[in-house]
Amino acid sequence: MSATLAFIGAGNMSISLIGGLIASGYDKAKLIATDRDEARCRDLSQRYGIECLTDNAEAVKRADVVVLAVKPQQLADVCQSLQSSVQASAPLMVSIAAGVRTTDIDRWLGGHTAIVRTMPNTPSLIQSGAAGLFANARVSQGQKDEAEHLMRAAGMAVWVDHEDDLDVITAVSGSGPAYYFLLMETMENVARKMGMDAKTARLLTIQTAFGASKMALESHDDCQTLREKVTSPNGTTEKALDVFARHDLEAIVTEAMEASRDRAKTLADELGKQ
Repeated sequence: MSATLAFIGAGNMSISLIGGLIASGYDKAKLIATDRDEARCRDLSQRYGIECLTDNAEAVKRADVVVLAVKPQQLADVCQSLQSSVQASAPLMVSIAAGVRTTDIDRWLGGHTAIVRTMPNTPSLIQSGAAGLFANARVSQGQKDEAEHLMRAAGMAVWVDHEDDLDVITAVSGSGPAYYFLLMETMENVARKMGMDAKTARLLTIQTAFGASKMALESHDDCQTLREKVTSPNGTTEKALDVFARHDLEAIVTEAMEASRDRAKTLADELGKQ
């Protein structure tokens, strides 16, 4: 991949992608970032050895791929300000702004634009993310490869055929880290109430979560089978799982994930009215 990439907005997600690309050997000369703050631009250039501009339109003119990495509420204004530049140079536009549909981005950019919308999550900041990607009809296979390479710099990436599937990805991996953090937070708190010191409770909880995830990633068994292998008849684990079953954990998780998905749809409707 030798495309020139321009990151509009130099926030945490852009920096994580830039760092991942550089670590994988990407040519720094082909990476451009933008930020309105000149001091922040200088700092970014010094830290990563890439060019940073305060002029978004100038960055777009020089790019093959433009990553829209601004807040969703700012995206309409940013896209409209870039409309003439995008129409002139026709780069691939990759949006990492949560909840904004490709049809609305296309409208703000003047139409007939190749757009990939992606839903990354916060572990992308440590190159351990999970992202979903959707391409509109104007995206070529070569451009899809470029977008996938970009997002793999921060973790794993999967394509969906229907844009609405990104709302489900929001419920699974976008919001998902918070579900696990809540469970870990709860386990830590309960362990302390049972008499364990705070440091030990934290370390054991986090390592257990890491170990379980690593086993699930590396095992040929599915999660149900892995759970069953840990659960001895009439043992300690079975007693704990019986409590989850009695309170219908599946129904709770279903309701939570549906609420996340539905909120994603509502936000897209609201943001699209700009």
